[in-house]
Amino acid sequence: MRDIDYKDKGGVLNPLKNLSFFGRKAVTVPLEPRPASANYRGFHLNDWETCIGCSTCQKVCDNAAITMVRIPDLPEDPVQGIRNLRPAIDYGRCCWCALCVDLCPTGSISLSREYVHTCLDSELDSYFVLPDAKGIHGTPYPKGWAKSEDADLVALERERMEELEPAERIGHFQEIVAGYDSNQAIIEASRCVQCGMCFDACPTHMNAPEYIRAIWKGDPEQAVREIYRTNPFAHTCGRVCTHRCEDACSVGHRGTPIAIRWLKRYAMDAVDHERVKAIAAEGKARFLSGKRVAVVGAGPAGLTAAFDLVKQGHEVTVLEAQAKAGGMVRYGIPDYRMPPDRIDRDVDVITSLGVKIQYQTRVGKDVTMAELERDYDAVILTIGLWMGRSTRIPGSDSPRVKRAVTLLRDVADQVKVSIPASVVVIGGGNVAMDVARTVARLQKQTFGAVKVTVTALEDLEHFLADPQEIKEAREEGIEILDARGPQEILFKPRKYEVDKVHGLRTWRVLSIFDDQGRFAPRYDEADEQIHEGEMVIEAIGQAAEVDLLGEDLTERLEWMRGRLKVDGQGRTNLPWLWAAGDMVRGPDVVSAVADGHRVAASINTYLSIQEDAA
Repeated sequence: MRDIDYKDKGGVLNPLKNLSFFGRKAVTVPLEPRPASANYRGFHLNDWETCIGCSTCQKVCDNAAITMVRIPDLPEDPVQGIRNLRPAIDYGRCCWCALCVDLCPTGSISLSREYVHTCLDSELDSYFVLPDAKGIHGTPYPKGWAKSEDADLVALERERMEELEPAERIGHFQEIVAGYDSNQAIIEASRCVQCGMCFDACPTHMNAPEYIRAIWKGDPEQAVREIYRTNPFAHTCGRVCTHRCEDACSVGHRGTPIAIRWLKRYAMDAVDHERVKAIAAEGKARFLSGKRVAVVGAGPAGLTAAFDLVKQGHEVTVLEAQAKAGGMVRYGIPDYRMPPDRIDRDVDVITSLGVKIQYQTRVGKDVTMAELERDYDAVILTIGLWMGRSTRIPGSDSPRVKRAVTLLRDVADQVKVSIPASVVVIGGGNVAMDVARTVARLQKQTFGAVKVTVTALEDLEHFLADPQEIKEAREEGIEILDARGPQEILFKPRKYEVDKVHGLRTWRVLSIFDDQGRFAPRYDEADEQIHEGEMVIEAIGQAAEVDLLGEDLTERLEWMRGRLKVDGQGRTNLPWLWAAGDMVRGPDVVSAVADGHRVAASINTYLSIQEDAA
């Protein structure tokens, strides 16, 4: 024990000095909050206009202090990546780590400089707050800790994928993009905040967060396993999917969306094909049901349905009119976008499970729908859109005017196609870009130069084609003219053969639809242009070739606006017949896959009921 030296403390009488304060008047200083520092971590602020309800803040909170609350009055749009959820904070759990701020993809959350909150002991619920831009007490308060370059855990820039330069790619049909290597894929996967917006937007509700996480962990086999839970056309969708998931990606609100499609491609290319087949077979039924299903058409919808049904133990036979499977993916998408060997792999996985495909079998000619009804327990119609639509403008019925879908199929079938030195394409969708870029390559190989003009009704901001397709087409020397309405195919008379196409006459488009939203284009006739071309190709839409159904069945079926009418499960008004894919939904690979799943589930239920009744 240490001795105390009272001399050092002012002596033994020093404490008595306190007695002198007893007679003084009390002084009370008001207790007020002191201003917090600029980066103080006080109560939360949340800009509801910027917030998309992605739940990233909730997932990153280690203390479970954040609960997502549904606000019915707010917009809900899965395709655009918007949920009507907003974070509520439990300040009994919050430790003010600010991870919710640093990882917020949109930057809507920040922390204010406000730190004072008092309530009665019985009002514990007042510590559970749904913050907005006004703060915890409903009055604006200065921001403290907020998103900044030094406090941002979201990587905004996409990992670049190598691709061929325009001058190099225009002379052939080799694939343009190289794909990620393992290091690039891991870096790109690390950008994902696992919000699940992609899952909501995808027509198949693909497990994208799960397969991206597996890639980040360096486990492409697990990524393939997650992919095959919802998509047997994995190689195909890894290249030509419309990637709605990326449009909904929360990271895309401030930066570039996660390359979800390219990561799928990486996983599929990284795993040995035989191993992929083994993974796809996991969960296959050990015993056959004894039920038989016929699928008309070996495109994504038909083969997806076949994949599901054969895994459930049913016997499936696919009838395909062409020499190879894949439908419009194989015969409508050029090789530089969708290499045929990758389609072959998707088809091989499906047939390896026991799906039988009868090629060059045309329903309506080699076998009738009546025979399919008799010989099978259920039939699925997935015949695609193989007939090109016409503008019906003067001259469009000439043999010198081609349909895009027919020309693309001929090129895919390696049929010799004679392409002149100048071509005009009518249309502004992806098919128009595909045929224009295909023609450009054939011109380059034949003439050493490209002269292709694309004309479309829509202005560039409303083009139906993917922006990347438009960009690449222009890089390859294709002229794209927007807001031009086709009026007439022009010809130069010849003496001994069919008149030669000279070009296309167009007028400037003022509007496409009337006040009721009906298709009724208006033009400025004074703004007329002549587009030179020795061939005109129409790429304005496609239709299904339903003649194969026969007159009797066509009359028995219900139709709506020229399309076969089906319910939400793809079922027609006939109990044995379902329809799916492009002929029902319009051209879109991933939607066709979703249709295939939906129809297969409906048929499996139907067959189970039949079996129970027997």
